Order: sequence, then structure tokens, then C-alpha cells
Amino acid sequence: MPHDPLDLVIGEESAKRDAAAAAKHAAAAREAEKAGDRLSAVTEYRKAVGANPADASSAFSLAYLLDQMGLDDEAVALYERICETPPAPVNALLNLSILYEDRGDYARAERCVRQVLDTNPNHPRARLYMKDVQASREMVVEEEPDRDVVKKKALLDTPVSDFELSVRARTCLKKMNIRTLGDLINYTEAELMSYKNFGESSLAEIKRMLTSKNLRLGQGREDAHRAARRQMMDQLRGSGKEMVLNKPVSDLQLSVRARKALQLLNIQTLGDLASHTEAELMGVKNFGATSLVEVKERLGELGLTLRTLDSV
Repeated sequence: MPHDPLDLVIGEESAKRDAAAAAKHAAAAREAEKAGDRLSAVTEYRKAVGANPADASSAFSLAYLLDQMGLDDEAVALYERICETPPAPVNALLNLSILYEDRGDYARAERCVRQVLDTNPNHPRARLYMKDVQASREMVVEEEPDRDVVKKKALLDTPVSDFELSVRARTCLKKMNIRTLGDLINYTEAELMSYKNFGESSLAEIKRMLTSKNLRLGQGREDAHRAARRQMMDQLRGSGKEMVLNKPVSDLQLSVRARKALQLLNIQTLGDLASHTEAELMGVKNFGATSLVEVKERLGELGLTLRTLDSV
């Protein structure tokens, strides 16, 4: 049965009125944001989305504000709705992945990021988030109840002397001042192997011992880098400056020697670089005081600094 032409006209007029009302409320919300009145902005954005549910821009702005205000459930619902319509906006997918990760839903967080990387494998922010999500999934304990946090700390405080290790391995660890499991996982394989008299057999037995405790060499350092990146992102979120962390280190136009050192550490973004300490950079062969000064000056120009041991 054909539609009544009058019904079609009425429907079109109604849609126009809804779109106009949504635009009016969205404009009022933006003005409230500029004035720093987030509650009024949320109210107006809600009206805009109510008048025109297809207004993805207002829905995204509303979700972003709700996220900042700690209203995660509503923010997640909005981001999920936005991402249902292909192609899903990249920023919505990445913001949703952070919320999923904060809830411990790492599988969904990874799916969101992978959806971005499937179309843009070199997207810097997505690559950074994927690294964080995967690190979260691999960690022994991640933001768990206090009881489990204490349990993890107790594990990391366990002396390495409590484990059955060869005399050579035990002697090397003692000379390197590695007293606990927490000390040990701050070292990489390469760092252990560079120590005098430390060989493949000692490395193998130490790796077996750590694996039995669901730990691995280098994990402590990776966790510190990840925590530092998240802390920096949280501090800059909403300031408009957070994207600087996702810029490639090539933007710093460093000297060849400094660039090679960063490549050895697999540092790809400014966020990666700022999560490292001076000591970690200076530990790379041929990275000297001149390169350190160069890196610090370039970061300083962008308002960033290298991580200090007490900053996380």
C-alpha cells in the first residue's frame, strides 16, 4: 500500500524540527562548555541527543563529558551506540576501549583498538593503547582488591635466596644487588647476560623460576612505563594536549646516536619516551650525556619530561 504523500511531508517536517532543536541544544551545550559549566553542558547535550538520536557529534561530546565526570555507565552506553553505525569513529572506539580496560574487560577493550588497527595499522594512539591493553591482560594483578595487591607485594618482596638456584646464578644476583623478585623483574635478559660470568644456563634457570610465579624478566619496568603513560594521559585528558603523547619520536628530529638508542628500547611515541627514566636511557650503549641533554630539551619544548622514580 503506497504511503500517503501528506504523511511523508509531515514526517519530513518533523525530522527538520527535531534536527533544528538538536542543533539549538548542541550550540547551547558548547557555550556552557566554554563557560566551564559542565552540568549545563550535559543537560543540553542530552536534550540534543533526545531530539535527534542520529546526532553522533552531540552523542560523542556527551559521552566524553560523562566520562570526565565519572558517569561511566552512561558514557559506555553512548559510545557503544555511536560505534554500532559503520564506520565507527576512531575516537569513540579508543575512548570506549579505555573505559572497558578500566573495568577490567580487556577482551572488549582489545577488540575496539583492533578495529582501528585493522583499517590503520600505524595509528599511533591505537598502537599505544594496544600495548597498554595487552600489558594489562598479562599482568599478575591489575587494580584488584587490596587483599590481592598485598599478596602481589609480598610475592615481589620474596628474597631470591628462597629459591633453588645454582651457586653461580646466586652469586651473580648478589653481586648485582638483586635481593628480591621485585628487583629481579626490573632487569632484562640482555642486562643479566651482560654481567660477568652470567651465562645461558643461569638465565634459563632464573626464567624457569620466574615463570613458576607467573612473572618474567623486564615486567617491572614494563609495568612502570605503562603506569607512567596512563598517568600522563589522565593528567592531560580534556586539555587538548593529550595527543602530543601519541606523536612519533621522529618528530623530535634527534641526532642519529639518540635515535638509534631509542630504537633499541623500542620507543616509538613521545608517551613511550616520557615514561622512561634518565638511567634507562643512559644504560643504552653509546647513549651519553650529550644525547640525554638533547632528549630532555626536545621534550621540554613540548611540556614533557622524563619519568622520575617517584613519579608513579
